[in-house]
Amino acid sequence: MALTCCHVIRCSCENQVVERPGCVAVIGVGVLGACVGWNVARHGVKVVFVDAGRPGEGVTDWSFSWVNASAKTASRSYFDLNVASMAAYRELAGIIGPDPWWHPGGHLRWADDPATEASLLETAGLLAGWGYRAEVRTGAEARRLEPALTVADEVPVVFFPDEAWVHGRHLVGRLVGQAVAAGAEHRFGTTVHDVGTGSDGRVQAVVLSDGSRLDVDVVVNAAGPGAAHVAGLLARHLPMRREPGLVTRIECAQAPIRRTMHAPRVAIRPDGDASVVLHSREVDALIDTGEDPAALERLLHESARHVVRGFEDSRIVGTRVVDRPIPGDGHPSVGAVPSIPGYYEAVSHSGITLGPVIGRLLASEIVTGRRDETLADFRPERFSHDTPAS
Repeated sequence: MALTCCHVIRCSCENQVVERPGCVAVIGVGVLGACVGWNVARHGVKVVFVDAGRPGEGVTDWSFSWVNASAKTASRSYFDLNVASMAAYRELAGIIGPDPWWHPGGHLRWADDPATEASLLETAGLLAGWGYRAEVRTGAEARRLEPALTVADEVPVVFFPDEAWVHGRHLVGRLVGQAVAAGAEHRFGTTVHDVGTGSDGRVQAVVLSDGSRLDVDVVVNAAGPGAAHVAGLLARHLPMRREPGLVTRIECAQAPIRRTMHAPRVAIRPDGDASVVLHSREVDALIDTGEDPAALERLLHESARHVVRGFEDSRIVGTRVVDRPIPGDGHPSVGAVPSIPGYYEAVSHSGITLGPVIGRLLASEIVTGRRDETLADFRPERFSHDTPAS
């Protein structure tokens, strides 16, 4: 069975004739795929969401889900992209409504050794110089924001008031629901078996594992950890890092914190009124050592208890190890692949932070053909080993 979309529409854009796609298949419906698809649907273009599972229930649901640019200082262009997406989040909340997915309120970070503390304060100074709000407070002042903290009075704590956390699964559900209401379709519970192209190498169809075929003009690869496989269906080499991460959820009578924080050896954020999410880079480093995941989640839980009062009666309710979707050089791969007409990538770590801006910019590029300079450093063609599909 084939799903056939409307014909390609030709429109004028900056004195050029641009082929407006009739149908866009978005492969992978985590936060990036949902943001791209929702934005494409707002342009009045047909969208089909494809995912092996349910929307937002993969890496997106097992992400620390921290919206920030304070940890994105490796390059100015990457920092600026994240800042732009933070602003896009505030706009998105105004468009689709903030409940129950959007949770502003800021982020706290502190250290317990001199070297790490000095690095944190240096980063805070750099960020302030870039116009990013980073307020150095004391532990005593931080406890006015979060009374359950055990941080000592004199410890420097950096507060980033513009940062937030997102309930990723709820956000994805809201975006997909609105796109479907606008005419989008979905194929959940099925995988992509093949991507068909014409004699000119242009994308023409997506063949699914259930035997159905989607006649499309554009494919967006937002498949997260599976992005290299999807790219390979088009003889495209997309290098990906392997960096697994472990996230644990705990339940308690009432979450004792209201905002995201990075304490020594553990990161903590609320996940609702009675749930909290835990993560640690130090614990991630132990994943491939053969350590039992149950031991790792207990280590996270114990670290959180040292940092925050109120976890005494909490219990672990779930842990997941996921592969982060990180292109080979650590930066996003976003935009058209010139050698494969009709094929676009939306592959990135920090998809929770970057979803709104990537979704908006990539949707505009797909529909109008205009390439925004904001994405100049993150174009897929920097990975030069792609070849046109035969």
